[in-house]
Amino acid sequence: RQLDVRTPSIETATVGLSGGNQQKLVMAKWLAAQCRILFIDEPTRGVDVGAKLEMHALIDQLAHNGTAIVLVSSELPEILNLSTRILVIRDGRMAGALSREEADQTTVMRLMAGVG
Repeated sequence: RQLDVRTPSIETATVGLSGGNQQKLVMAKWLAAQCRILFIDEPTRGVDVGAKLEMHALIDQLAHNGTAIVLVSSELPEILNLSTRILVIRDGRMAGALSREEADQTTVMRLMAGVG
């Protein structure tokens, strides 16, 4: 109920759900496992804006409750909004590490491009 997964029937297979509802089911597994560390790769790829906001709120809640989260995302606004520390990897190497206060779109993009 917390994640508002919408399905026509309890019998509906996961593959029959929208991308957003499939991602919500993955998130439900995170909650059930009560992990201390989560590695999350592209959690909002291909989901609608509403589902994205719900996922961001859940990730933020998990972090505030003490769960360590390693987030991999190609969406820069997502990274800037959810992260307390940002590591930029370029060509398989760490190009830079930034705190939330140091990180902005220009600085991160420069590191990604190899000019910062």
